[in-house]
Amino acid sequence: MRRPSLGAAPVRAGAGLVVAVLLVALNLRIAVTSLGALLDRLGDQGVGATTQSVLSSLPVLCFAVVGATALALTRRVGAHRGLGIALVVLVAGLVLRVVGGTAALVAGTLVACAGIALANVLIPVVVKEHFPDRVGAMTGAYSGVLSVGSALGAALTVPIADAAGGWRAGLGSWTLVAVAAAIAWAPYARRGDHRRTAHRGAPMWRSPTAWAVTVLFGTQSIYAYVMMGWLPSMYHDAGFSDRQSGLFLAACVAISVPVFLLAPSLAGRLRHQGHLVAVLTVVTVLGFGGMWLDPVPGAWVWAALIGAGSAVFPVVLAFFGLRTMTAADTATLSGMAQSIGYLIAWGGTFLTGVLHDVSGSWSLPLVLLVLLGVVQTALGYVAGRPVRIST
Repeated sequence: MRRPSLGAAPVRAGAGLVVAVLLVALNLRIAVTSLGALLDRLGDQGVGATTQSVLSSLPVLCFAVVGATALALTRRVGAHRGLGIALVVLVAGLVLRVVGGTAALVAGTLVACAGIALANVLIPVVVKEHFPDRVGAMTGAYSGVLSVGSALGAALTVPIADAAGGWRAGLGSWTLVAVAAAIAWAPYARRGDHRRTAHRGAPMWRSPTAWAVTVLFGTQSIYAYVMMGWLPSMYHDAGFSDRQSGLFLAACVAISVPVFLLAPSLAGRLRHQGHLVAVLTVVTVLGFGGMWLDPVPGAWVWAALIGAGSAVFPVVLAFFGLRTMTAADTATLSGMAQSIGYLIAWGGTFLTGVLHDVSGSWSLPLVLLVLLGVVQTALGYVAGRPVRIST
């Protein structure tokens, strides 16, 4: 017998719902990239190096730890109200981090990232429930918008801070975007969500496909967070200026946007997505391999390849819906993959920095990133099999 969904009676998937989902997605990285853009300036304002390190590592750890609680929240209040709560938490965090000193900045970042962590898990559930026949296309749309939001936070926060008179204005301005998403989602958050499921997660944890999706989420997240956190340093150590290094990262993000839109839509039309993951992984490996062997002559090419290959991310997001039978199953897989996957990402990103410090160059970390492509390709073929996980 078909298990009830995590929501109430289905809402017609009209334009309003699409806009609301996309507005939520726009906010899923802005809080992170806007802060990253201002870290050096915060140092000039008295925020110490240790605090800066905490701020830079906090998001991915928060995504892992808080993401693990999303399923419990969903069981209690439903996916739609849960996403509404996530947006309220995000707004509160964005406000908190600009109204006080260093403690408020750290606490606000933690709260904002907690809201994002919940939304990360719940958005695929909403897509599965309301767009079951368009999982790939909707995943492509919202992950593309997510990438745009990431780029906006990185590119516009410093100019806004300069124009408005300080870092608080630069960070605080993004609260308006989060409020807009909360308002757009409010009609859907008010839904009853009374029907809930006594969902058994244990079968998911015993599924080889679920574990392949989970570890694949972790490997692609390592690539993503190395790109966001360490790629500018790689270019800088190769002889490029800080400005040029930032432009290379911006190029990565810009290239990723159209590929993010297309890749999951293509995944939704394929019977087996393993070949797609393999191609995107090879593209990623070519980019990081180029950075290892000869970073200067092909600098723009390597940036473009790394950005395009990062589209494994939305493909894995699409797997949450493509590999499951119901929205309840999607919630379980999404929570499992994102909680464990982000822990893997944190460990991989941390190890990258440690190996660089120990060896004094980027060669060893880049070799390991190239070899990681073999693991990711194998995982892609297991995760991409045309099976459905039912619990």
